[in-house]
Amino acid sequence: MGGMDGKSVMITGASRGIGAAAARAFAEAGARVALLARTEDSIAEIAGEIGPDHAIAIPCDVSRYWEVETAVKATVGAFGRLDVLVGNAGIIDPIGHMGGLDPDAWGQAIDVNLKGVFHGMRAALPVMLEQGGGTVITVSSGAAHGPVEGWSAYCASKAGAAMLTRMLDKEYGPRGIRAMGLSPGTVATDMQREIRASGINPVSQLDWSEHIPPDWPAKALVWMCGPEAAAHAGQEISLRDEGIRATLGLSR
Repeated sequence: MGGMDGKSVMITGASRGIGAAAARAFAEAGARVALLARTEDSIAEIAGEIGPDHAIAIPCDVSRYWEVETAVKATVGAFGRLDVLVGNAGIIDPIGHMGGLDPDAWGQAIDVNLKGVFHGMRAALPVMLEQGGGTVITVSSGAAHGPVEGWSAYCASKAGAAMLTRMLDKEYGPRGIRAMGLSPGTVATDMQREIRASGINPVSQLDWSEHIPPDWPAKALVWMCGPEAAAHAGQEISLRDEGIRATLGLSR
């Protein structure tokens, strides 16, 4: 897939899973990519693999606004612009029934999964508006729309992030900001290993073969930045939708 030549993309949670696959996919499509994550060694390795002319690694904790703002400035300093923000950083812990959860751990999930999405939007908006537009994609989840036993923090934070994406479209769509969500379904990542180890709900019982590979949502993210996806602005695309999978040429 091409069409991203000259574009600059910033991806949070880029050290592994969907984020790492997305960084590679955007680079293959011609974009320059800024990889953000708390794990400095991992993003540095992936950026080195992509190449110094096309990728930079920026250590960043999305729960801290000043770090995200600094990352946006570093991205613009390196590439001259910011065309796409992929809000992918997220954590599943704490897993468990609400009555036994640590309130601080619960709050940390909100800080990363919800506030982290807002921090990215808030830091990217001034740059994108000055350029005349940009694309913001939030990696969502089916958990944003229905309760899953043991996932109160994850469900609540993902629901909030989905609404933030709709709010961004509502407030800034007329000014050239294209906001969308991607619900990938269950993906074969380290997060799924954590879920499986918990054994607390039906998702944890799924066979590994039922999870899609990370390069599927990565391919979807690149496609969502192109003109073919313009009609989906303000909406959430699901990779469980067979029509979307057919459009992207994804199959088992």
